[in-house]
Amino acid sequence: MEITKVRVPLGVIGIIFEARPNVTADAAVLCLKSGNAVILRGGKEAINSNKCITYIMQDAIESAGLDRNSVQLIEDTSRQSSIELMELTDYLDVLIPRGGKGLIQAVVKNAKVPVIETGAGNCHVYVDESADINMAADIIYNAKTSRPSVCNAIETILVHENIAEKALPVIKARLDEKNVELRGCEKTRAILGESIIPATELDWDTEYGDYILAVKVVSSLSEATEHIAKYSTGHSECIVTKDYKNAKIFTSTVDSAAVYVNVSTRFTDGGMFGLGAEIGISTQKLHARGPMGLNELTSMKFIIEGDGQVR
Repeated sequence: MEITKVRVPLGVIGIIFEARPNVTADAAVLCLKSGNAVILRGGKEAINSNKCITYIMQDAIESAGLDRNSVQLIEDTSRQSSIELMELTDYLDVLIPRGGKGLIQAVVKNAKVPVIETGAGNCHVYVDESADINMAADIIYNAKTSRPSVCNAIETILVHENIAEKALPVIKARLDEKNVELRGCEKTRAILGESIIPATELDWDTEYGDYILAVKVVSSLSEATEHIAKYSTGHSECIVTKDYKNAKIFTSTVDSAAVYVNVSTRFTDGGMFGLGAEIGISTQKLHARGPMGLNELTSMKFIIEGDGQVR
């Protein structure tokens, strides 16, 4: 027998997304290039742009000799259309939500179609006691302020208590350049002053998408990784350290799609990783994890050829 393992399209992919109309083109192209058909359901904020983009793509698809209906747009932006799409088990092979935490969780909880969970990013930077303070400040500044609304921006920094008194004022000075609001634990406020808003339990669990950052002083690397394990969405986490052993402990302990050592979390992106365009960042473990490009929009099939063999 000759056994061959080949990649095959997932089939018909449904994508529910929010305002950004670039997702319409990105998603359609990636699905089409990987051999899939796609049903798009965008938000009401960009419905006219989505219609125009879809009509143009359908005309182009048809002119290339393919079925224009391989890319379709649901023009009804009501809640009911989302619910119906989530229940199309006879027609959809997989559903991918693109948007904020609320949208993603609504799809995950209510869909009957298999879902690939993407996007939600409660990301952290841990400043180890051996960290280069200026490097830590630069990484945190970039990871928070370069584009705070995206899923690979950080929402919490954890600072080892042995370096906190030196590191926190330097970090705050950089963040003050963008007027980032800090919400800190008691130890953070003792170092930086009462201008720091007291952090609540909700702050550790919030994806702000804004110039707001939660700050916690921790007593050890293990306390930092335990905090991340409790509050992380499994997207991107970073340690700033000069200690090789601590770096290896962090990368092996933290269970997220992307784990960084001395690098801003803002690099979690298909293009930045050299993988090309992506349909999203998967934060789950099956069937794809991390930036989802063409390969992640396919599955595997075995083809077995023989000459009358029986078992």
